Amino acid sequence: MADRSAAAAAPAVARPGVLSLNIREKAALYAAYMPFLRGGGIFIPTSREYRLGEEVFMLLSLMDDPNRIAVQGKVVWITPEGVQGNRTQGIGVQFTQDETGAAARATIEKILGETLASSRPTHTL
Repeated sequence: MADRSAAAAAPAVARPGVLSLNIREKAALYAAYMPFLRGGGIFIPTSREYRLGEEVFMLLSLMDDPNRIAVQGKVVWITPEGVQGNRTQGIGVQFTQDETGAAARATIEKILGETLASSRPTHTL
């Protein structure tokens, strides 16, 4: 009986937010992709406030592919409004360490190919 009451008293877990990101150009994908994160990740421009560690669910549309990539992740980077250097406001999301995260990373890296070795600046570094 004590187990039931403890479970009933546990706070409800908030549902992760859903973000849609449409990237039509390789240069934009390069600027948003975060290969330095374990499992990969992506920068999403947004003015909505997020907290570090917050879970989000993303629907990514990349290039001309009609199929959207559904992937979950957590916020690991925040670029606030008005930050120095005119950087775009938004969040960096690390992909989950599962099949969907691995598939998202593989798809992005396949599209970017040799561009990954570029030294051009991105939204994050």
